Amino acid sequence: MSQMLRVVVLLTLVSTLYCGCSSKEQAVFSDPHSASNPIEAQAKHLVWRAAVDFDLRTIKAQASWLISQSADAKHIIFDTYDLVIERVWLDDNKSTNWHLTDSLPYLGRALWVELDENTQWVHIRYKSRPEAKGLQWLDSQQTKGQQHPFLFSQGQAILTRSWLPCQDSPGLRFSFEAEVQVPAGLMAVMSALNPKTQSKTGLYHFENRRPIPAYLFALAVGDFRYQAYDNRSGIYAEAQSLPAAWQEFANLPSMMRAAEKLFSPYPWERFDVLVLPPVFPFGGMENPMIMFATPSIIAGDRSLTNLIAHELSHSWSGNLVTHASWNDFWINEGFTTYIERRILEEIEGPTYAEMLTTLGNLELENTVLRLQGDSSLTRLKMQLQGQNPDLALSSIPFQKGVALLLHIEAEVGRNRMDSYVKNTFAEHAFTSMNSEMFLEYLNKNLLNDEQMERLQIREWIFEPGLPDSYKRRYSVRFANVDAARQLWLQGEEAANLPTAAWSVYEWIYFLKSLPKEVLTTDKMAKLDEVFLFSSSNNAELLMQWYLCVIRSGYEAGMPGVAHFLAKTGRRKLLVPVYQALYEQPKTRNLALQWFEIYRSRYHPIAAQSIAAVLQ
Repeated sequence: MSQMLRVVVLLTLVSTLYCGCSSKEQAVFSDPHSASNPIEAQAKHLVWRAAVDFDLRTIKAQASWLISQSADAKHIIFDTYDLVIERVWLDDNKSTNWHLTDSLPYLGRALWVELDENTQWVHIRYKSRPEAKGLQWLDSQQTKGQQHPFLFSQGQAILTRSWLPCQDSPGLRFSFEAEVQVPAGLMAVMSALNPKTQSKTGLYHFENRRPIPAYLFALAVGDFRYQAYDNRSGIYAEAQSLPAAWQEFANLPSMMRAAEKLFSPYPWERFDVLVLPPVFPFGGMENPMIMFATPSIIAGDRSLTNLIAHELSHSWSGNLVTHASWNDFWINEGFTTYIERRILEEIEGPTYAEMLTTLGNLELENTVLRLQGDSSLTRLKMQLQGQNPDLALSSIPFQKGVALLLHIEAEVGRNRMDSYVKNTFAEHAFTSMNSEMFLEYLNKNLLNDEQMERLQIREWIFEPGLPDSYKRRYSVRFANVDAARQLWLQGEEAANLPTAAWSVYEWIYFLKSLPKEVLTTDKMAKLDEVFLFSSSNNAELLMQWYLCVIRSGYEAGMPGVAHFLAKTGRRKLLVPVYQALYEQPKTRNLALQWFEIYRSRYHPIAAQSIAAVLQ
């Protein structure tokens, strides 16, 4: 064993004590999306040495795994997807038998490695392929600066296995340290403690002593800079974007303080934000210590920074206490959305949080209606065996999950709910939870048997659709929007509507609720003339406006739709626009043509979702 690896063993033991992990023994869960065998052998700590090659679009690496194994273990099994495995050996250069299984849809190939009785380390030398699903390689022209290429990873749901041989299940965790070589002049960051300045040689070292699941193992490489807010938070972005991003997210420290006041001290060492190029398919990704963010939330007025609150909330829900498998994804997103709303209520006030909840209810109801042909996807506890786990990434885990938690809060009151949430995080820290564990803990610590039955808790979790006990939340601010919309429908001039104090969410609600049949060309032109929708810097407002443009047949707005699809990479914004285009007979061919033109600009996750609605 090398000197470095001997040190790693000591670091691993020390880090277990340092991180304050839960004293409860972690349950081992069955995961239909991982071939790993954690009962027999489990990867606990990773030493990763990697070189990033932009010319070949590959990562060449050695993954050294410190493992634990049962007395009768014969193999350890890793998940891989299109990796080129070059060599596998044990401990101090000891050869072993290994093989890759046949490839399975979505899951890739399992790597079986034969173990000795006293094996401590498994070493895998490999390289990724240029088309690795979990890596996005960008040409310089796709960046803000247009001088240097860019790379970022996206592991959720099971894409980390396309660039790291790992036990790719959210129910399993590992700590790691890494040494990454990138081209000189570029910076690298990972879901770890990160540099604040560029290395002249392009060599970077990382460490995360707190164990994380594989989908949160993250890497980004590019020409970006850092600007701090305080001693534990700041912004990474390309130089051209950094000033605007720093100003946009300046309420991040206050969000962190609000979250800690509500739930517990921040459980990770830092919370920094990296603003990625537009092709990033999500609003944000909650990689520990370095959130990845879409530039689409930089609106110039901090109106979309609730997404920062959401990803910050994942520091407790998801990163600290994780869903056991993608069938239980709602435990991650339902709790996170609940914490997000509480943070925003603390900062912006109750009526602001009410608006987000009402919009979430509307999104939930529309999703349930849209999925009625496959109602199984509207359950919180999903059954995704043999299916792509990306099917879990709908609004159901978010909005039905938070609706259930608000339903419980209404029964027990805010104080008891807060204690329950705090205790959930404290007692399950650095472990995973499935829906059955959630029910047991809820019944033991918050709701008695009569309440569990009366509130239909099992129906909420295991049955499709919305239970009888579901109630849409009321927003007083949206009631005022309803009144203004009614005035407009009755003939009042748009310029005379009482809109001066409206937030972006009131405007979004206004556009969402406009009847299609009244949206004539003249009315659409007048709305745009008065309210300047088509020139907005707010991507979510623009999306709602362009949905109105498409459904009303407002031809003057169609060039704006094309421009929006060309510059946007976020799946949440793209899919509804393509779907609206495809649903209208007059624009169906445009949907297909534009997707053919712009598809190469989108991340594979976004492209896959768009292709699904165009079939």
